[in-house]
Amino acid sequence: MSVLKIVILFTSLLHSLIEAEVIYNGSSTAKDDWWKHTAFYQIYPRSFKDSDGDGLGDLNGIISKLQYLVDAGITATWLSPIFKSPGVDAGYDISDFRDIDEKFGTMSDLERLIKAAHELGIKVILDFVPNHTSDQHVWFQLSKNKTKGYEDYFIWRKGYNSTTPPNNWLSRFDYSAWEYVAERDEYYYHQFNTAQVDLNFRNPKVVQEMKDVLTFWLDKGVDGFRIDAIRFIFEHPDLPDEPLADDYKNYNPYEYNYLNHIYSLDRPESIQMIYQWRELVDNYQKQNGGDTRVLMTEAYSKINLNMLHYGNGTVDGSHFPFNFFIITETRYNSTANEIISPIKKWFQNMPSGRVPNWVLGNHDRDRVATRLGVENVDGYNMLVGLLPGIAVTYNGEEIGMENGEVTWEEGQDPSACNGLESAFKTESRDFERTPFQWDSTVNAGFSTANKTWLPVSSQYKTNNLELQRKNGVKSHFHVYQALLKLRKEDTFFFGNLNIEALDTYVLAFTRELAGNDTYVFIFNKGNYSTTVSLSPFKSIAENVTVVLTSSNSTRNEGDILSRDNVSMDAHEAIVAKSRSKISV
Repeated sequence: MSVLKIVILFTSLLHSLIEAEVIYNGSSTAKDDWWKHTAFYQIYPRSFKDSDGDGLGDLNGIISKLQYLVDAGITATWLSPIFKSPGVDAGYDISDFRDIDEKFGTMSDLERLIKAAHELGIKVILDFVPNHTSDQHVWFQLSKNKTKGYEDYFIWRKGYNSTTPPNNWLSRFDYSAWEYVAERDEYYYHQFNTAQVDLNFRNPKVVQEMKDVLTFWLDKGVDGFRIDAIRFIFEHPDLPDEPLADDYKNYNPYEYNYLNHIYSLDRPESIQMIYQWRELVDNYQKQNGGDTRVLMTEAYSKINLNMLHYGNGTVDGSHFPFNFFIITETRYNSTANEIISPIKKWFQNMPSGRVPNWVLGNHDRDRVATRLGVENVDGYNMLVGLLPGIAVTYNGEEIGMENGEVTWEEGQDPSACNGLESAFKTESRDFERTPFQWDSTVNAGFSTANKTWLPVSSQYKTNNLELQRKNGVKSHFHVYQALLKLRKEDTFFFGNLNIEALDTYVLAFTRELAGNDTYVFIFNKGNYSTTVSLSPFKSIAENVTVVLTSSNSTRNEGDILSRDNVSMDAHEAIVAKSRSKISV
């Protein structure tokens, strides 16, 4: 017998003696509010669907595709910024928080979208970008001229002269975070682009202005907000110089990571601001009725800081802070334990009674198919879709879209286009923002324009929704559609979670609920076939029945598998069910 076979047999025997770890004991309240088990779908409007042939997606384009969301099983969608903006940073530079950018349509278009979505049972979430305004915003123009009442709407400081800023702070897009304005003979602070001016949240007038913005959109009928860049909204009031990062030698002095941002990031006041916004949306519901208006917060912070977003035990914060740890801590070659680790981390740190969530991709990160492998797309979608709580999908991930092809000349992302051409491929966020691939027609059915705002991926003729929706085709979309249907089973609402690495690259978990079938998810993300035993999961009977497979699997729904001898092809994912051994 070869050494390799001995190792495999020993590993299998070892795992048969291990009992899977229970890391979540289920929730009895998962159905008591609409958002607690929802599949949220992020739409990047300028890349979703163009209705008027100008090469840019718009609100009417989204309206035309709402039925698609219903067909997929989506019940809530979050729209990236659609507000009036000069467009320096894809709409994250807002010049009017209370108006729709004409590129996307009109206020009446948004009102029609909300009404149509609600009629189809879809909640609508808007992006809320409180950290900064565009330098074209009327508030900034008034502040720049020291108009009474607006002098301190932004963070102004004297420098040492017109060429030396107040401190050494760096912009998230590199270089100084300060910009000199001759009219005031002062510098203003900007965490991002020079055209994105940081608001002064130590000014009570600014705090009230932004609360009024939230109320304005709640009055329009939106169902909640995704709060962008929350960790940036407060700075140390004294603006001291920041120390060098521990690994500063790996960076140039003008690069953001050159410094340790202990004074300009993750300030405790930012958490308190979340609590105030939560109080606002809760009070709005009490006064106006209707379903819960949801707050979800975005922050790539340390886990202990993320958990503070939920609340402090006395005061509620966001309904959930986005969980980006699967994004940040997994790679193509991650082992099963390395994938399980961020899942355990969230449960180990999440306060009691709160709701977990799982984010696999977004408009700022390489697409799942590019980052983790197109052959693993279904497995990862199934993973986050069957874990307890909320699943968040970025448009296009459900059909396995890969990063598009964009040259430096075609690029739109200021964080990369304003830098060196040599760094564009590694720094740009344009690749994951290319237009949605609807079909095989011109521009993938996204637009009739001669030129789209970003080029359509060259892969659209072989990978698009129309091809994947055909009857009888095993596709990423059909897997995703079936997945969202499956997660409506009570076991996935209320069941326990037991998880285990069955092999170096094979992870599995069960969802168990007394009186209901037990479901087991198995994912071999390795490059080779292997055989595993499900014996660590004590609630599984001797045989299990396949109910869902990845599109690259040769198995079919209804196939029977032996608990103790499950062969898994490379990159295959399976969901099977078993009569539960758990008594009621």
